[in-house]
Amino acid sequence: MTVPVNAEYAARLDEVAQVLEEHGANPFRVNAYRRAAGVLRDLPRPVAEIVEHDGLEGLDALPGIGQSLARTIRELVRTGRVPMLDRLRGESDPIEALTSVPGIGRLTAERLYHDLGIETLEELEAAAHDGRLAVLAGFGAKRLGAIRDTLAHRLGRIRRSAPAAAATTEPDVAEFLDVDLEYRSRAATGALPTIAPRRFNPDGVHWLPVLHAERGPRHYTALFSNTPHAHALGATRDWVILYYDDGSGERQCTVITAHHGALAGRRIVRGREPECARHYGLQP
Repeated sequence: MTVPVNAEYAARLDEVAQVLEEHGANPFRVNAYRRAAGVLRDLPRPVAEIVEHDGLEGLDALPGIGQSLARTIRELVRTGRVPMLDRLRGESDPIEALTSVPGIGRLTAERLYHDLGIETLEELEAAAHDGRLAVLAGFGAKRLGAIRDTLAHRLGRIRRSAPAAAATTEPDVAEFLDVDLEYRSRAATGALPTIAPRRFNPDGVHWLPVLHAERGPRHYTALFSNTPHAHALGATRDWVILYYDDGSGERQCTVITAHHGALAGRRIVRGREPECARHYGLQP
């Protein structure tokens, strides 16, 4: 007999599969979400119990559930949401998510989102442990400790000294720039499906193109930036947000057109300018 709550979680995974299919994502990825939904429906025990007692390892041990899906399911159990699904439906509001944490006001949340690309609580937790939050926001030790404790409680983990994801090898900038080029080229010809973002879109216009692409083991989702800063600078058709996942957890970067220095006029990965200069042959 299907556990009722498991059936609800499975339905959300089916929704992800449906949206990915509508957007032309890789069929193998679509089917992976559908298989995972079937696994949850057939579980004889609540999946929340597995998350509570066995964590990611328990989810990963289920048939057909790899590391990436395990993280998605854990997020779904912990928060009731799938950030990727919200994003693909144009319903994502990272500022709202960040300001739900005591000690993070709206101005700070906007800085974290614009300057560091943080839009989930897990990404905020990583920044709280690796020093970025303290440096950017100027938090004192007491305030930073309180944010870490809050996140540890809400994400269902004990405090740790550093996030495991910090050791993950990043793709070369050439790969990011290649995905960026594919996205902008296909968006310019109207070849991509579009969504109607909830933010800054009172008329509900479907204007935001979405690309799903594969590069080796990585799944990419690309979208133009729909942030207040991008709108203020008229950069919504220039800044491209790349979300990528190789099974170790979803991360993101931003590709923009440089306006200053030797890289002016070229596409660059924000925060990795020296590598971009080497990519373009501007540095030895």
